[in-house]
Amino acid sequence: MFLGTYNLTFSGKGRIILPKKFRKELKKPEIILMKGIDGGIWGFSIESWQEFVKKQLEIPITLEQGRTLRREFFPFSESSELDKQGRFVISDFLLRLVNIKEKIVLIGAGDHFEIWNPTKLKGILTKKLS
Repeated sequence: MFLGTYNLTFSGKGRIILPKKFRKELKKPEIILMKGIDGGIWGFSIESWQEFVKKQLEIPITLEQGRTLRREFFPFSESSELDKQGRFVISDFLLRLVNIKEKIVLIGAGDHFEIWNPTKLKGILTKKLS
C-alpha cells in the first residue's frame, strides 16, 4: 500500500526518485503514470493499473460515461521504467498538463501514488478541509 508524503525535486529533466517505501510496493520496475482527475499525476503499479483499467472498461463504450472515461484516462497515460536507483522520468507532456515544474509533492493514496505541484495540492487540501 502506498502511504506517506514526500517533498521532492527533480534529479534531472523530468526525472524523480521513487521513495524506497514505494518501490517495495512494486513487483516489477514498470509503473503507469496518468493525468489524475484533480490536477496531479497518478502512478500505478502494473497490477493496480490492470485492476483500475478493468473497472473502467466494464462500462460499455456504447454509454456516454464509458466513452468519456476512456477519453479522460487513456490518452493521458504512459508507461515509465524505474532504473536501478529507483528513478523514473515523467514526460514533458504530462508535466505541462498538470503544471509541475521543479518541486513536487509525492503522496501515497493507498492503491496508487500521486505527484503534485505543491501549491495546487495545498489549495485542494485547504478547500476540502474548509
